Amino acid sequence: MCVVSTYLLGATAGAQDKEQAALAKALQGVRTTLEEGLAASERSGRPISGKFEVEEGKLQLSVYTMKGDKFAEVIVDHTTRKVAKTEAITSGEDLDAAKSQSVAMAKGKRSLRNAIERAIKANGGFRAVSVMPALSGGRPVATITLLQGQTFKTVTEPLD
Repeated sequence: MCVVSTYLLGATAGAQDKEQAALAKALQGVRTTLEEGLAASERSGRPISGKFEVEEGKLQLSVYTMKGDKFAEVIVDHTTRKVAKTEAITSGEDLDAAKSQSVAMAKGKRSLRNAIERAIKANGGFRAVSVMPALSGGRPVATITLLQGQTFKTVTEPLD
């Protein structure tokens, strides 16, 4: 089952819409894909989520990874497609998010890259800008945010 919601950024944008508008603008001309970022991060562990985001006015590709019972945030340089920085995740909301994502990934059989590839194939012309695993009714799913121009679309792909 695939759930889809589509939205276009409008003139009466709220805070989240403004963040998405900034992201859409920052991604113009960027050739690196989220899938490439996930692949680059694999040296630091298994990717358990990933996203493009605008952090302090700059575009950033962030991937959470898990190796054993340790979590890390891997920043991938979107111009070189290489790991720029790896930081351990040891506390706070980031650790809570990583733990919950790892539970979903442990129950899944498919990789995040596979889920993204299926979502893109079903939504021609879009690119993935984030992928977050979770449990839905006890089943592992990946929520994938796609972007085409200024149009964002959220789809859900099963991981089992």
